[in-house]
Amino acid sequence: MRRKLAVVAVLAVVLFGVATVRIFVAPDLPPLPAHVDAIIELAGPGIRDAATMALVHQGRAPVVVQSTTQLEDGKHTCLPATPDVEVLCFNPKPGTTRGEAHYIAATAAQRHWKSIIIVTTPDHALRARLRIGRCFPGTVYVAESPLPWLYWFRQIPYQWAASVKALAFQTAC
Repeated sequence: MRRKLAVVAVLAVVLFGVATVRIFVAPDLPPLPAHVDAIIELAGPGIRDAATMALVHQGRAPVVVQSTTQLEDGKHTCLPATPDVEVLCFNPKPGTTRGEAHYIAATAAQRHWKSIIIVTTPDHALRARLRIGRCFPGTVYVAESPLPWLYWFRQIPYQWAASVKALAFQTAC
């Protein structure tokens, strides 16, 4: 009996590890198109500005939008001005992926966007795509930005909990 329980426990740990890698570490994302209506950088950990600006310099969209967080002095940081690209910044209410999804949907409706690239980290990619896809009727692509290795220890448990919440409890836009 103990041997069977040990085998089941090992299998459960292996399956959990495989699922974690598949969902959060190396998600299967479609390739990015050559052009979309907007590039949107979501707030959060990682080195997102560099990934966003690389897409901007590739000419993938005429608009770049950045979700910012308020600094202690009450100011916000924003991406630098770029020739021939409109730069917008916003502070989501609430300050969550769900708040970002609401803003993106409202702005996309006003501007008639049909496709966007969101920039986030691999651990957040599928949940962000899920949340934004529930609010935005167009096509959502995800560009991954690197996440420093020290962040993974916090992000994996957080993303598991946040994903369960998004899938089971907060199923609407």
